[in-house]
Amino acid sequence: MTVPRPRVGHIQFLNCLPLYWGMVNSGALLDVELFRDTPDRLSDRLVEGDLDVAPISLVEYLRNASALRLLPDIAVGSDGPVMSCVLVSQVPLEDLDGELVALGSTSRTTVELAKLLLEQRVGVRPRYLTCPPDLTAMMLEAKAAVLIGDAALRAALHDGPRLGLAVHDMGAAWHDWTDLPMVFAVWAARDEFADAHPGLAKDVHTAFMRSRDLSLARVDEVAASAARWEDFDASTLKRYFTTLDFSLGPRQQAGLAEFARRVGPLLGLAPFTQPRFIEV
Repeated sequence: MTVPRPRVGHIQFLNCLPLYWGMVNSGALLDVELFRDTPDRLSDRLVEGDLDVAPISLVEYLRNASALRLLPDIAVGSDGPVMSCVLVSQVPLEDLDGELVALGSTSRTTVELAKLLLEQRVGVRPRYLTCPPDLTAMMLEAKAAVLIGDAALRAALHDGPRLGLAVHDMGAAWHDWTDLPMVFAVWAARDEFADAHPGLAKDVHTAFMRSRDLSLARVDEVAASAARWEDFDASTLKRYFTTLDFSLGPRQQAGLAEFARRVGPLLGLAPFTQPRFIEV
């Protein structure tokens, strides 16, 4: 009997472009059925069973950890600034008490991180509004906005400075608060897929690892290729791609566990234990 190709999700933001570039250039795309979408939609599709393996926002993984197994040593995060997960504000953060903060609808983890930082570190209690990730529209509605992905990168590098807005990097803020890396998304496989096709799950993991390593080894080429189609030059994209942390080692897992410890009670989640991984 022919085994179907694994249904694999891919984030269609610049932060995962190196992985896609590596899969194209390593030939791995021939072995999977790839679905490109925003992080929130990929998270939902994995949880609902429409995908076998996909990146999933850390918050959604924590909500559904009992049905998912992580792919070892691959994630999207940062050990310090991340550049593309930001809180943009018209006023000092201390002045946001009672003010409206717009939350970009494509984000699940960064919005919860921003709430943690505002309420527990800064000590303010804003009001929140979820809306599409459009900085101009958000600034017309609210005093501050949370953005991720390409919209956040544009806000951090172009729009924020041009408009005189303060841009707070959420990766840097978490690191300053905890001295730990921040993991924004992990790669996970559904339990039933990992049980039924352990070899395929391992193959998908191997493809992502090879793709990551190939892309980082040839990051100048990846950045130059992306710069032809994006609003950022090659040097900026190289800095971005090498700022991101695509690993999930012991230090990153400690950051993941600390975020789970802090956010879990606020979201009504079960206490977090050790993650389960696919066999590799």
